Amino acid sequence: MNSTRDNDIPMSRKDMDESEEPFLPTPVQTRGEKQHPLPLIAAVVSFYFVISLSVVFLNKIIMSGSSDFPYALFVTWYQLVVALGLLLVWASLGKSYKLFSIIPPYEFNLAVAKKVAPLTFVYVGMLVMNNLCLKYVHVTFYQVARSLSINFTILFTYVILRKKTSFSALVACGIVFSGFVIGSYGEFNFSWAGIFYGVGSSAFVALYGIYVQKTLVYVDNNQWRLLHYNTTLAILFLSPLLLLSGEITEIMETSEIIYTSSFWVLMTITGITGFGINIAMFLQVKYTSALTNTISGTAKSCVQTVLAAMIFKNEISALNGLGILLALIGSGYYSYVRYQERISK
Repeated sequence: MNSTRDNDIPMSRKDMDESEEPFLPTPVQTRGEKQHPLPLIAAVVSFYFVISLSVVFLNKIIMSGSSDFPYALFVTWYQLVVALGLLLVWASLGKSYKLFSIIPPYEFNLAVAKKVAPLTFVYVGMLVMNNLCLKYVHVTFYQVARSLSINFTILFTYVILRKKTSFSALVACGIVFSGFVIGSYGEFNFSWAGIFYGVGSSAFVALYGIYVQKTLVYVDNNQWRLLHYNTTLAILFLSPLLLLSGEITEIMETSEIIYTSSFWVLMTITGITGFGINIAMFLQVKYTSALTNTISGTAKSCVQTVLAAMIFKNEISALNGLGILLALIGSGYYSYVRYQERISK
């Protein structure tokens, strides 16, 4: 995976869509991108589509679908434990098999962990807010509820990094905000809690992109080493919160679904797909161009909305549909602007 960094916010998958969050950002490819066979590119993009869509739909089923298990802290904690287990196994296999060698051996140094901790705090907030948002809103509205990450990215870039944003990016920001307002007003299943968690998740997504820049230097710009620390620390941070929140007690006293094997299979599969996003992003960056990343991210958001309407039978009003469309157009335009800005450097 290309580890080149500059002083700007990297074109991570965050610039393409906000539907699910990886454990690490995707770095942008440079101009000297190697051309790969079309069938390989199609396979890689398809894999990204399947994995990223699966994360959203499976989490929705867990949080408020057929499983109806509305315990966001526990769901997030368990999926992180699954991800850490896969990370350890993958890193171990990498010692013997070249196919798995992309992930280095597991490491955890306390001095480095202290420097990574601020990033992990933001990361935990992002994941929990993300699952809580899914709990309260329909998947069709999910993209709109969390679309303001672009706006927060521009805001935090100026406030924290003291960098101005181009006029074109501000136009995209305005389109996204218009979609957010119109889509919220027209949402049949409007939820203030869903809006709150969606906006909160957007803010954490934007902060995450900025803190990643500040943190990668502590792990020699190695995104997989950062994954070791981020996942481990996230579990350690969430464990006391999980106990203090009372979720464990409530789950043991009121939830019957935890005694079914199908529930744990679903939870584990969702954790696997969450980890799989990192692999999908790695492959997409390695075998496709930055433009393909941009297009596939926007296209995936459109497919997600259509599939959600078909699978979950979510009713969409005219205003809600217009808001979703504007949010998608604004996000796509922003990604295009960011792509153009990069190739002009």
